[in-house]
Amino acid sequence: MLPRCLPARNQPQTDYVGWVHESSGRRSAPGESGCEVWHPASGNRLADVNHQHGTSILNLRSIFSLFSSDLAIDLGTANTCVYARGTGIVVNEPSIVAINKVNGYVEAVGHEAKEMLGRTPGNIIAIKPMKDGVIADFDVAEKMLTYFIKKAHNRTLLLRPRIVIGVPSEITQVEQRAVRDSAYRAKASEVHLVEEAMAAAIGVGMPIAEPAGNMIVDIGGGTTDIAVISLAGIVYSKAVRVAGNEMDEAIIQYIRKNYNLLIGERTSEQIKMRIGSAYPLDEPETMEIKGRHLIEGVPKTITVSDAEIREALAETMNVIVDAVRVALERTPPELSADIVDRGIVMTGGGALLKNMDKRLREETGLPLAMANIMPSITSLMWMNDLIAVPPPCISIVLPIFR
Repeated sequence: MLPRCLPARNQPQTDYVGWVHESSGRRSAPGESGCEVWHPASGNRLADVNHQHGTSILNLRSIFSLFSSDLAIDLGTANTCVYARGTGIVVNEPSIVAINKVNGYVEAVGHEAKEMLGRTPGNIIAIKPMKDGVIADFDVAEKMLTYFIKKAHNRTLLLRPRIVIGVPSEITQVEQRAVRDSAYRAKASEVHLVEEAMAAAIGVGMPIAEPAGNMIVDIGGGTTDIAVISLAGIVYSKAVRVAGNEMDEAIIQYIRKNYNLLIGERTSEQIKMRIGSAYPLDEPETMEIKGRHLIEGVPKTITVSDAEIREALAETMNVIVDAVRVALERTPPELSADIVDRGIVMTGGGALLKNMDKRLREETGLPLAMANIMPSITSLMWMNDLIAVPPPCISIVLPIFR
């Protein structure tokens, strides 16, 4: 008689993620050979699993998934995008949650929560659950994911979608586990992770299945992902936790140091988008900004130029440029020759900084191309082209659809 397996103590009975042998107490997985899965309350057997032959019977979550669409989620530091298979982009909102500290109620998520940023009363706090591309606040991230998944389906009954989530390269096992657990607790039936650089490369239409070098630089809100791809695999990848948010913080500190003026995150982001640049502009630009004077303690208006903001962003830009140079130095020579011909493809919201392409072209001497689709959805568009992706790539990127 096969040993019975029960859910681990720290797992809810409806969430069949962790399992424990009833007799030995040893942890196992639902796909482990020689293990029967039993419900602890009813005592009924849920499935007979035989891992050696690769067969299994649908459990409760996979049955619920039949009523839901497959989702791809770009869980970004600044914005979260959700792609529903067969529908397209259904959610594209900031990764911000406004929570009432008194009762724990979620007041707003996404655009509404961003409008509250820096303007909330004492009993409401606006939280960014993502930091540097990974989850910083587990509970808030779970609530945000639950909200976006419900919004993507436009209903709340029996939500068990299969989900693919883009994550930065080089994140730790603990950080990966946090992403998976948040998605499972948000009622996902299956969760698969894919490196954002690979997803973005497929999204922009790069021929990653060919035996040639393809280099992509994805500058997001929390991380800058750099990858060299060949034969549907990543030859070299690097993620530096310097991107759009660091640029915003650099502007805040520069204005504070040089003008004794304190500005908020939303103001610094507007400055970056309007007059921020990585390389000198053809025509100088200026902008009036408002904030609180640190010495006088009253609101004040000043005018800053694009040259000053470029100076504020210099250190952040140097980190990104150095990371691209290191990637080029560690690329095999044959692939380097391909990159000379094909150039570097840039994507992500941070790549929209004015003259970013000119700066990297000046530093590397290589041709650069900007993705011709919205940066916020670049890493999700690959789901639409999955049929055209060869089997080796599918096995790496999206095992759920094999």
